[in-house]
Amino acid sequence: MREIEYQHPDYENNVYRWEFYLRSYMGGEEYTNGSYLTSYLNESKEDYSRRLKLTPLDNHCRNIVHIYSSFLWRVPPTRNFNSLAGNPALELFIADANLDGQGLNSFMRDAQVWSSVYGHVWLMLDKPASNAGTKAQELEQEIRPYLTMFTPENVFDWEWERTASGRFELCYLKVRESVDRVSPTETVSYFRVWRKDTVEYWKYNGTEEQKIEEVVNALGKIPAVYLPAARSVVRGVGISDLSDISYMQKAIYQELSEIEQLIRISNHPTLVKTYETDASAGAGAIINIPDDLDGALTPFQLQPNGGNLDAIRASITDKVNSINRMAHMGAVRGAKELTLSGVAMQTEFQMLNAKLSEKADILELAEEQLWQIFCQWQDVKPDVVINYPDGFDLRDYPQELIFLQQVRSSGVKSVTLMREVDKQIADLVLDDELLAQSHNEIEELTQVVGDFSDKTQIYKYHIDAGLVTSNEVREKVGLTDLEGGDTLLPPVVASSKGGQEG
Repeated sequence: MREIEYQHPDYENNVYRWEFYLRSYMGGEEYTNGSYLTSYLNESKEDYSRRLKLTPLDNHCRNIVHIYSSFLWRVPPTRNFNSLAGNPALELFIADANLDGQGLNSFMRDAQVWSSVYGHVWLMLDKPASNAGTKAQELEQEIRPYLTMFTPENVFDWEWERTASGRFELCYLKVRESVDRVSPTETVSYFRVWRKDTVEYWKYNGTEEQKIEEVVNALGKIPAVYLPAARSVVRGVGISDLSDISYMQKAIYQELSEIEQLIRISNHPTLVKTYETDASAGAGAIINIPDDLDGALTPFQLQPNGGNLDAIRASITDKVNSINRMAHMGAVRGAKELTLSGVAMQTEFQMLNAKLSEKADILELAEEQLWQIFCQWQDVKPDVVINYPDGFDLRDYPQELIFLQQVRSSGVKSVTLMREVDKQIADLVLDDELLAQSHNEIEELTQVVGDFSDKTQIYKYHIDAGLVTSNEVREKVGLTDLEGGDTLLPPVVASSKGGQEG
Protein backbone atom coordinates (compact mmCIF):
# COMPACT_ATOMS: atom_id res chain seq x y z
CA MET A 1 0.00 0.00 0.00
CA ARG A 2 1.29 3.43 -0.92
CA GLU A 3 1.74 5.89 1.91
CA ILE A 4 -0.22 9.14 1.79
CA GLU A 5 2.91 11.26 2.06
CA TYR A 6 4.49 9.54 -0.95
CA GLN A 7 4.78 11.75 -4.03
CA HIS A 8 5.27 10.80 -7.65
CA PRO A 9 8.84 11.56 -8.83
CA ASP A 10 7.47 13.89 -11.53
CA TYR A 11 5.47 15.69 -8.85
CA GLU A 12 8.63 16.40 -6.87
CA ASN A 13 10.42 17.58 -10.02
CA ASN A 14 7.69 20.04 -11.03
CA VAL A 15 5.91 21.30 -7.91
CA TYR A 16 8.10 24.40 -7.50
CA ARG A 17 7.78 25.18 -11.20
CA TRP A 18 3.98 24.97 -10.93
CA GLU A 19 4.08 27.47 -8.06
CA PHE A 20 6.15 29.85 -10.19
CA TYR A 21 3.74 29.59 -13.13
CA LEU A 22 0.79 30.23 -10.81
CA ARG A 23 2.36 33.30 -9.21
CA SER A 24 3.40 34.61 -12.64
CA TYR A 25 -0.19 34.37 -13.80
CA MET A 26 -1.75 35.77 -10.62
CA GLY A 27 0.60 38.74 -10.28
CA GLY A 28 0.01 41.29 -7.49
CA GLU A 29 0.82 40.16 -3.96
CA GLU A 30 1.15 36.55 -5.10
CA TYR A 31 4.11 37.53 -7.25
CA THR A 32 5.55 39.89 -4.65
CA ASN A 33 5.39 37.18 -2.00
CA GLY A 34 7.35 34.89 -4.30
CA SER A 35 10.39 37.19 -3.88
CA TYR A 36 11.44 36.72 -7.50
CA LEU A 37 13.35 40.01 -7.48
CA THR A 38 17.11 39.45 -7.39
CA SER A 39 18.76 41.22 -4.48
CA TYR A 40 21.75 43.52 -4.99
CA LEU A 41 25.17 42.73 -3.63
CA ASN A 42 25.35 43.82 0.03
CA GLU A 43 21.69 44.96 -0.11
CA SER A 44 20.08 44.88 3.33
CA LYS A 45 16.87 43.00 4.02
CA GLU A 46 15.09 46.28 4.70
CA ASP A 47 16.24 47.84 1.42
CA TYR A 48 15.31 44.70 -0.51
CA SER A 49 11.86 44.56 1.10
CA ARG A 50 11.25 48.23 0.26
CA ARG A 51 12.38 47.74 -3.34
CA LEU A 52 10.21 44.63 -3.63
CA LYS A 53 7.13 46.61 -2.62
CA LEU A 54 7.91 49.45 -5.02
CA THR A 55 8.56 47.33 -8.13
CA PRO A 56 5.54 46.96 -10.46
CA LEU A 57 4.78 43.84 -12.49
CA ASP A 58 3.84 44.03 -16.17
CA ASN A 59 1.78 40.82 -16.30
CA HIS A 60 2.24 39.35 -19.77
CA CYS A 61 1.45 35.83 -18.59
CA ARG A 62 -2.15 36.54 -17.67
CA ASN A 63 -2.69 38.58 -20.82
CA ILE A 64 -1.51 35.81 -23.14
CA VAL A 65 -3.48 33.08 -21.35
CA HIS A 66 -6.66 35.13 -21.64
CA ILE A 67 -6.05 35.94 -25.32
CA TYR A 68 -5.76 32.22 -26.05
CA SER A 69 -8.96 31.61 -24.12
CA SER A 70 -10.87 34.40 -25.85
CA PHE A 71 -10.08 32.95 -29.29
CA LEU A 72 -10.80 29.37 -28.23
CA TRP A 73 -14.21 30.17 -26.77
CA ARG A 74 -15.37 32.82 -29.23
CA VAL A 75 -17.44 30.06 -30.85
CA PRO A 76 -18.66 27.46 -28.31
CA PRO A 77 -18.43 23.74 -29.08
CA THR A 78 -21.37 21.82 -30.52
CA ARG A 79 -22.64 18.59 -28.98
CA ASN A 80 -24.82 15.81 -30.42
CA PHE A 81 -26.00 13.72 -27.48
CA ASN A 82 -27.64 10.88 -29.47
CA SER A 83 -28.56 8.11 -26.96
CA LEU A 84 -28.08 10.53 -24.05
CA ALA A 85 -30.64 13.00 -25.41
CA GLY A 86 -33.61 13.33 -23.08
CA ASN A 87 -31.75 11.92 -20.09
CA PRO A 88 -33.14 13.69 -17.00
CA ALA A 89 -29.66 14.39 -15.60
CA LEU A 90 -28.32 15.86 -18.85
CA GLU A 91 -29.99 19.27 -18.70
CA LEU A 92 -29.03 19.67 -15.05
CA PHE A 93 -25.43 18.78 -15.82
CA ILE A 94 -25.19 21.24 -18.74
CA ALA A 95 -26.59 24.06 -16.59
CA ASP A 96 -24.68 23.21 -13.39
CA ALA A 97 -21.72 20.97 -14.11
CA ASN A 98 -19.91 21.26 -10.76
CA LEU A 99 -22.88 21.57 -8.37
CA ASP A 100 -21.78 25.14 -7.74
CA GLY A 101 -23.88 26.87 -10.38
CA GLN A 102 -21.24 26.80 -13.13
CA GLY A 103 -22.40 25.65 -16.57
CA LEU A 104 -20.44 23.09 -18.59
CA ASN A 105 -18.96 25.58 -21.10
CA SER A 106 -17.89 27.89 -18.30
CA PHE A 107 -16.33 25.00 -16.39
CA MET A 108 -14.41 23.76 -19.45
CA ARG A 109 -13.20 27.28 -20.16
CA ASP A 110 -11.84 27.57 -16.61
CA ALA A 111 -10.20 24.17 -16.98
CA GLN A 112 -8.56 25.32 -20.21
CA VAL A 113 -7.26 28.51 -18.56
CA TRP A 114 -5.73 26.69 -15.60
CA SER A 115 -4.22 24.00 -17.83
CA SER A 116 -2.55 26.84 -19.78
CA VAL A 117 -1.11 28.15 -16.52
CA TYR A 118 0.07 24.89 -14.94
CA GLY A 119 0.56 22.81 -18.07
CA HIS A 120 -2.29 20.44 -17.15
CA VAL A 121 -5.21 19.87 -14.80
CA TRP A 122 -7.24 16.82 -13.76
CA LEU A 123 -11.00 16.64 -14.28
CA MET A 124 -12.93 14.29 -12.00
CA LEU A 125 -16.47 13.25 -12.99
CA ASP A 126 -17.79 11.69 -9.80
CA LYS A 127 -21.22 10.66 -8.61
CA PRO A 128 -22.28 10.35 -4.95
CA ALA A 129 -23.24 6.96 -3.61
CA SER A 130 -26.97 6.34 -3.42
CA ASN A 131 -29.45 3.75 -2.22
CA ALA A 132 -32.04 4.94 -4.72
CA GLY A 133 -33.62 2.22 -6.83
CA THR A 134 -34.13 4.27 -10.03
CA LYS A 135 -32.57 7.21 -11.86
CA ALA A 136 -35.70 9.25 -11.12
CA GLN A 137 -35.26 8.62 -7.41
CA GLU A 138 -31.62 9.69 -7.69
CA LEU A 139 -32.67 13.00 -9.19
CA GLU A 140 -35.22 13.47 -6.42
CA GLN A 141 -32.30 13.11 -4.02
CA GLU A 142 -30.23 15.48 -6.24
CA ILE A 143 -27.78 12.68 -6.96
CA ARG A 144 -26.14 12.92 -10.38
CA PRO A 145 -22.67 13.09 -11.94
CA TYR A 146 -20.73 16.30 -11.32
CA LEU A 147 -17.33 17.71 -12.27
CA THR A 148 -14.42 18.72 -10.07
CA MET A 149 -11.14 20.21 -11.25
CA PHE A 150 -7.84 19.49 -9.48
CA THR A 151 -4.72 21.51 -10.19
CA PRO A 152 -1.47 19.52 -10.34
CA GLU A 153 -0.09 20.53 -6.91
CA ASN A 154 -3.08 18.69 -5.39
CA VAL A 155 -2.54 15.44 -7.31
CA PHE A 156 0.32 13.77 -5.45
CA ASP A 157 0.58 10.47 -7.28
CA TRP A 158 -0.76 8.73 -10.38
CA GLU A 159 -0.14 5.62 -12.41
CA TRP A 160 -1.20 4.26 -15.81
CA GLU A 161 -1.25 0.70 -17.04
CA ARG A 162 -1.49 -0.60 -20.57
CA THR A 163 -4.63 -2.64 -21.22
CA ALA A 164 -4.94 -5.71 -23.44
CA SER A 165 -6.05 -3.45 -26.30
CA GLY A 166 -2.85 -1.42 -26.03
CA ARG A 167 -4.50 1.67 -24.53
CA PHE A 168 -3.20 3.33 -21.41
CA GLU A 169 -5.70 3.39 -18.55
CA LEU A 170 -5.42 5.28 -15.29
CA CYS A 171 -5.18 2.73 -12.48
CA TYR A 172 -4.12 4.85 -9.48
CA LEU A 173 -4.77 8.45 -8.47
CA LYS A 174 -4.09 10.17 -5.14
CA VAL A 175 -5.78 13.55 -4.74
CA ARG A 176 -5.67 16.08 -1.90
CA GLU A 177 -9.26 17.26 -1.78
CA SER A 178 -9.10 19.81 1.04
CA VAL A 179 -6.89 21.31 3.74
CA ASP A 180 -8.15 22.49 7.15
CA ARG A 181 -6.15 24.81 9.37
CA VAL A 182 -6.75 23.61 12.93
CA SER A 183 -4.23 26.02 14.45
CA PRO A 184 -1.73 28.68 13.33
CA THR A 185 0.93 25.97 13.03
CA GLU A 186 -1.07 22.84 12.21
CA THR A 187 -3.07 21.78 9.16
CA VAL A 188 -5.00 18.63 8.35
CA SER A 189 -5.21 17.39 4.76
CA TYR A 190 -7.90 15.08 3.41
CA PHE A 191 -7.02 12.73 0.59
CA ARG A 192 -8.93 10.45 -1.71
CA VAL A 193 -7.09 7.49 -3.21
CA TRP A 194 -8.68 6.03 -6.32
CA ARG A 195 -8.12 2.53 -7.63
CA LYS A 196 -10.18 0.73 -10.24
CA ASP A 197 -11.89 -1.42 -7.59
CA THR A 198 -11.79 0.74 -4.44
CA VAL A 199 -11.89 4.33 -3.23
CA GLU A 200 -10.12 5.24 0.04
CA TYR A 201 -10.55 8.36 2.18
CA TRP A 202 -7.56 9.47 4.27
CA LYS A 203 -6.72 12.09 6.88
CA TYR A 204 -3.15 13.36 7.21
CA ASN A 205 -1.77 15.97 9.66
CA GLY A 206 1.80 16.01 8.39
CA THR A 207 3.07 13.29 10.68
CA GLU A 208 0.28 10.74 11.08
CA GLU A 209 -2.05 9.31 8.45
CA GLN A 210 -5.43 7.72 9.12
CA LYS A 211 -7.70 5.84 6.75
CA ILE A 212 -11.23 7.10 7.34
CA GLU A 213 -13.17 4.93 4.94
CA GLU A 214 -12.80 2.47 2.08
CA VAL A 215 -15.64 1.83 -0.37
CA VAL A 216 -16.13 -0.12 -3.58
CA ASN A 217 -15.53 1.78 -6.81
CA ALA A 218 -18.95 1.27 -8.38
CA LEU A 219 -17.78 2.48 -11.78
CA GLY A 220 -14.93 -0.02 -12.07
CA LYS A 221 -12.59 2.68 -13.42
CA ILE A 222 -11.13 5.94 -12.17
CA PRO A 223 -13.48 8.71 -13.40
CA ALA A 224 -10.70 11.20 -14.03
CA VAL A 225 -9.51 12.85 -17.25
CA TYR A 226 -6.08 14.36 -17.79
CA LEU A 227 -6.27 17.73 -19.62
CA PRO A 228 -2.89 19.13 -20.79
CA ALA A 229 -2.27 22.54 -22.33
CA ALA A 230 0.18 20.86 -24.67
CA ARG A 231 1.28 17.24 -24.68
CA SER A 232 4.71 16.27 -23.42
CA VAL A 233 6.74 13.05 -23.44
CA VAL A 234 5.98 12.63 -19.72
CA ARG A 235 2.56 11.07 -19.17
CA GLY A 236 0.73 13.05 -16.52
CA VAL A 237 2.71 16.29 -16.87
CA GLY A 238 1.75 18.79 -19.58
CA ILE A 239 3.65 21.76 -21.01
CA SER A 240 2.55 25.13 -19.65
CA ASP A 241 1.94 28.02 -22.04
CA LEU A 242 4.02 30.05 -19.58
CA SER A 243 7.04 27.73 -19.48
CA ASP A 244 9.27 30.28 -21.25
CA ILE A 245 7.16 33.41 -21.05
CA SER A 246 7.14 33.43 -17.24
CA TYR A 247 10.94 33.62 -17.09
CA MET A 248 11.03 36.42 -19.65
CA GLN A 249 8.42 38.25 -17.57
CA LYS A 250 10.68 37.77 -14.54
CA ALA A 251 13.57 39.38 -16.45
CA ILE A 252 11.35 42.35 -17.33
CA TYR A 253 10.42 42.53 -13.65
CA GLN A 254 14.10 42.95 -12.74
CA GLU A 255 14.52 45.77 -15.23
CA LEU A 256 11.37 47.53 -14.07
CA SER A 257 12.95 47.57 -10.62
CA GLU A 258 16.07 49.14 -12.13
CA ILE A 259 13.94 51.84 -13.76
CA GLU A 260 12.17 52.53 -10.48
CA GLN A 261 15.52 52.85 -8.72
CA LEU A 262 16.98 55.14 -11.38
CA ILE A 263 13.94 57.42 -11.34
CA ARG A 264 14.03 57.62 -7.57
CA ILE A 265 17.74 58.43 -7.53
CA SER A 266 17.36 60.95 -10.36
CA ASN A 267 14.63 62.78 -8.47
CA HIS A 268 16.55 62.51 -5.22
CA PRO A 269 20.29 62.71 -6.00
CA THR A 270 22.83 61.52 -3.47
CA LEU A 271 24.85 64.15 -1.60
CA VAL A 272 28.58 63.42 -1.50
CA LYS A 273 30.59 65.22 1.24
CA THR A 274 33.40 64.87 3.75
CA TYR A 275 32.63 63.56 7.18
CA GLU A 276 33.41 66.92 8.80
CA THR A 277 31.14 68.94 6.51
CA ASP A 278 27.86 70.08 8.06
CA ALA A 279 25.25 69.44 5.37
CA SER A 280 21.52 68.88 5.03
CA ALA A 281 19.30 68.07 2.04
CA GLY A 282 16.20 69.75 0.68
CA ALA A 283 15.23 73.07 -0.91
CA GLY A 284 16.86 76.04 0.79
CA ALA A 285 19.31 73.92 2.73
CA ILE A 286 22.62 75.47 3.77
CA ILE A 287 25.87 73.50 3.70
CA ASN A 288 28.63 74.71 6.01
CA ILE A 289 32.16 73.72 5.06
CA PRO A 290 35.46 74.50 6.83
CA ASP A 291 37.38 77.52 5.58
CA ASP A 292 40.50 75.46 4.94
CA LEU A 293 38.70 72.65 3.06
CA ASP A 294 40.52 71.32 0.01
CA GLY A 295 38.70 72.49 -3.13
CA ALA A 296 38.65 68.94 -4.47
CA LEU A 297 36.57 67.91 -1.47
CA THR A 298 33.70 70.32 -2.09
CA PRO A 299 30.27 68.62 -1.59
CA PHE A 300 28.45 67.67 -4.78
CA GLN A 301 25.32 65.78 -5.85
CA LEU A 302 25.67 62.39 -7.52
CA GLN A 303 22.94 61.94 -10.15
CA PRO A 304 22.71 59.35 -12.99
CA ASN A 305 22.04 60.49 -16.54
CA GLY A 306 18.99 59.54 -18.59
CA GLY A 307 20.93 57.31 -20.97
CA ASN A 308 20.66 54.39 -18.58
CA LEU A 309 16.87 54.66 -18.57
CA ASP A 310 16.71 54.60 -22.37
CA ALA A 311 18.91 51.49 -22.51
CA ILE A 312 16.71 49.63 -20.00
CA ARG A 313 13.52 50.66 -21.81
CA ALA A 314 14.97 49.34 -25.09
CA SER A 315 15.87 46.08 -23.38
CA ILE A 316 12.33 45.73 -22.03
CA THR A 317 10.89 46.36 -25.51
CA ASP A 318 13.12 43.60 -26.92
CA LYS A 319 11.93 41.18 -24.24
CA VAL A 320 8.27 42.02 -24.86
CA ASN A 321 8.79 41.35 -28.56
CA SER A 322 10.41 38.03 -27.64
CA ILE A 323 7.34 37.12 -25.57
CA ASN A 324 5.11 37.93 -28.54
CA ARG A 325 7.20 35.68 -30.80
CA MET A 326 7.15 32.81 -28.31
CA ALA A 327 3.37 33.07 -27.95
CA HIS A 328 2.77 33.75 -31.69
CA MET A 329 1.17 37.04 -30.67
CA GLY A 330 3.17 39.40 -32.86
CA ALA A 331 0.14 40.24 -35.00
CA VAL A 332 -2.21 40.47 -32.00
CA ARG A 333 -0.27 42.12 -29.19
CA GLY A 334 2.55 43.74 -31.16
CA ALA A 335 0.60 46.05 -33.47
CA LYS A 336 2.08 49.16 -31.90
CA GLU A 337 5.57 47.78 -31.40
CA LEU A 338 6.03 45.88 -34.64
CA THR A 339 5.62 46.87 -38.26
CA LEU A 340 4.76 43.61 -39.95
CA SER A 341 4.43 43.05 -43.66
CA GLY A 342 1.28 41.44 -44.99
CA VAL A 343 3.09 38.13 -45.47
CA ALA A 344 4.67 38.25 -42.00
CA MET A 345 1.36 39.06 -40.37
CA GLN A 346 -0.36 36.24 -42.24
CA THR A 347 2.37 33.84 -41.11
CA GLU A 348 1.86 34.93 -37.50
CA PHE A 349 -1.86 34.34 -37.81
CA GLN A 350 -1.27 30.89 -39.29
CA MET A 351 1.07 29.88 -36.45
CA LEU A 352 -1.35 31.16 -33.82
CA ASN A 353 -4.23 29.41 -35.56
CA ALA A 354 -2.26 26.13 -35.55
CA LYS A 355 -1.59 26.46 -31.82
CA LEU A 356 -5.24 27.22 -31.09
CA SER A 357 -6.37 24.34 -33.28
CA GLU A 358 -4.14 21.95 -31.32
CA LYS A 359 -5.62 23.24 -28.06
CA ALA A 360 -9.14 22.76 -29.40
CA ASP A 361 -8.34 19.17 -30.38
CA ILE A 362 -7.06 18.47 -26.85
CA LEU A 363 -10.20 19.98 -25.31
CA GLU A 364 -12.39 17.97 -27.64
CA LEU A 365 -10.66 14.70 -26.72
CA ALA A 366 -10.90 15.46 -22.99
CA GLU A 367 -14.60 16.21 -23.22
CA GLU A 368 -15.22 13.04 -25.23
CA GLN A 369 -13.64 11.08 -22.38
CA LEU A 370 -15.78 12.94 -19.85
CA TRP A 371 -18.98 12.10 -21.73
CA GLN A 372 -17.98 8.44 -21.88
CA ILE A 373 -17.73 8.46 -18.08
CA PHE A 374 -21.03 10.37 -17.78
CA CYS A 375 -22.81 7.82 -19.97
CA GLN A 376 -21.34 5.00 -17.91
CA TRP A 377 -22.65 6.60 -14.73
CA GLN A 378 -26.08 6.88 -16.35
CA ASP A 379 -26.07 3.40 -18.00
CA VAL A 380 -26.42 4.92 -21.47
CA LYS A 381 -24.64 4.04 -24.71
CA PRO A 382 -21.59 6.35 -25.00
CA ASP A 383 -22.18 7.86 -28.42
CA VAL A 384 -22.00 11.61 -27.67
CA VAL A 385 -20.26 13.59 -30.44
CA ILE A 386 -18.45 16.83 -29.56
CA ASN A 387 -16.97 19.30 -32.03
CA TYR A 388 -14.71 22.17 -31.06
CA PRO A 389 -13.83 24.74 -33.76
CA ASP A 390 -10.92 23.66 -35.96
CA GLY A 391 -10.15 27.13 -37.33
CA PHE A 392 -10.15 30.53 -35.72
CA ASP A 393 -10.93 33.86 -37.34
CA LEU A 394 -7.81 35.89 -36.61
CA ARG A 395 -7.98 38.30 -39.55
CA ASP A 396 -7.41 42.01 -39.18
CA TYR A 397 -10.58 43.15 -40.99
CA PRO A 398 -9.92 46.90 -41.04
CA GLN A 399 -6.40 46.43 -42.40
CA GLU A 400 -7.58 43.95 -45.04
CA LEU A 401 -10.34 46.30 -46.16
CA ILE A 402 -7.89 49.18 -46.56
CA PHE A 403 -5.62 46.96 -48.64
CA LEU A 404 -8.46 45.78 -50.92
CA GLN A 405 -9.67 49.35 -51.40
CA GLN A 406 -6.15 50.34 -52.45
CA VAL A 407 -6.10 47.52 -55.00
CA ARG A 408 -9.57 48.53 -56.18
CA SER A 409 -8.40 52.06 -56.91
CA SER A 410 -5.04 51.08 -58.44
CA GLY A 411 -6.29 51.45 -61.99
CA VAL A 412 -5.30 47.96 -63.10
CA LYS A 413 -7.50 47.12 -66.12
CA SER A 414 -8.26 43.51 -65.26
CA VAL A 415 -11.82 42.36 -64.95
CA THR A 416 -10.78 39.15 -63.24
CA LEU A 417 -8.77 41.05 -60.61
CA MET A 418 -11.55 43.55 -59.91
CA ARG A 419 -14.16 40.79 -59.72
CA GLU A 420 -12.16 38.83 -57.13
CA VAL A 421 -11.36 41.96 -55.12
CA ASP A 422 -15.07 42.80 -55.02
CA LYS A 423 -15.82 39.29 -53.77
CA GLN A 424 -13.22 39.57 -51.03
CA ILE A 425 -14.65 42.91 -49.93
CA ALA A 426 -18.07 41.30 -49.77
CA ASP A 427 -16.62 38.47 -47.70
CA LEU A 428 -15.39 40.99 -45.15
CA VAL A 429 -18.54 43.07 -44.71
CA LEU A 430 -21.49 40.73 -45.36
CA ASP A 431 -22.86 37.84 -43.35
CA ASP A 432 -23.49 34.39 -44.80
CA GLU A 433 -27.14 35.13 -45.58
CA LEU A 434 -26.30 37.91 -48.05
CA LEU A 435 -22.89 36.70 -49.21
CA ALA A 436 -24.07 34.26 -51.89
CA GLN A 437 -26.42 36.87 -53.37
CA SER A 438 -23.60 39.41 -53.48
CA HIS A 439 -21.27 36.99 -55.29
CA ASN A 440 -23.99 36.28 -57.88
CA GLU A 441 -24.50 40.00 -58.48
CA ILE A 442 -20.76 40.49 -58.95
CA GLU A 443 -20.67 37.63 -61.47
CA GLU A 444 -23.66 39.09 -63.37
CA LEU A 445 -21.81 42.35 -63.81
CA THR A 446 -18.98 40.49 -65.52
CA GLN A 447 -20.89 38.55 -68.19
CA VAL A 448 -19.31 38.11 -71.64
CA VAL A 449 -20.88 40.23 -74.36
CA GLY A 450 -18.48 39.54 -77.20
CA ASP A 451 -14.90 39.00 -78.43
CA PHE A 452 -12.65 42.03 -78.54
CA SER A 453 -9.77 40.12 -80.12
CA ASP A 454 -8.35 36.66 -80.30
CA LYS A 455 -6.80 36.99 -76.84
CA THR A 456 -9.07 39.37 -74.99
CA GLN A 457 -12.79 39.26 -74.10
CA ILE A 458 -15.05 42.25 -73.66
CA TYR A 459 -17.31 42.12 -70.64
CA LYS A 460 -20.31 44.16 -69.66
CA TYR A 461 -18.12 45.07 -66.71
CA HIS A 462 -15.88 47.14 -69.09
CA ILE A 463 -18.83 49.20 -70.21
CA ASP A 464 -20.16 49.77 -66.70
CA ALA A 465 -16.67 50.68 -65.52
CA GLY A 466 -16.32 53.31 -68.26
CA LEU A 467 -13.43 51.56 -70.01
CA VAL A 468 -15.03 51.09 -73.47
CA THR A 469 -18.07 52.49 -75.24
CA SER A 470 -21.16 50.51 -76.16
CA ASN A 471 -20.52 50.99 -79.87
CA GLU A 472 -16.99 49.59 -79.57
CA VAL A 473 -18.46 46.42 -78.17
CA ARG A 474 -21.33 46.32 -80.71
CA GLU A 475 -18.89 46.69 -83.54
CA LYS A 476 -16.93 43.65 -82.44
CA VAL A 477 -20.02 41.46 -82.20
CA GLY A 478 -21.39 42.61 -85.59
CA LEU A 479 -24.11 45.02 -84.44
CA THR A 480 -24.88 48.47 -85.76
CA ASP A 481 -23.99 51.57 -83.79
CA LEU A 482 -26.43 53.20 -81.43
CA GLU A 483 -27.03 56.94 -81.20
CA GLY A 484 -24.99 58.20 -78.28
CA GLY A 485 -23.13 54.88 -78.03
CA ASP A 486 -19.75 56.51 -78.60
CA THR A 487 -19.73 58.09 -75.16
CA LEU A 488 -18.02 56.42 -72.20
CA LEU A 489 -20.49 55.74 -69.44
CA PRO A 490 -19.76 56.94 -65.89
CA PRO A 491 -18.79 54.08 -63.56
CA VAL A 492 -21.80 52.27 -62.13
CA VAL A 493 -22.24 52.55 -58.35
CA ALA A 494 -24.40 50.03 -56.53
CA SER A 495 -27.25 51.68 -54.61
CA SER A 496 -28.14 50.88 -51.02
CA LYS A 497 -31.30 49.12 -52.24
CA GLY A 498 -29.46 46.65 -54.42
CA GLY A 499 -30.14 48.47 -57.73
CA GLN A 500 -27.77 50.61 -59.74
CA GLU A 501 -27.31 54.31 -60.18
CA GLY A 502 -25.58 55.76 -63.22
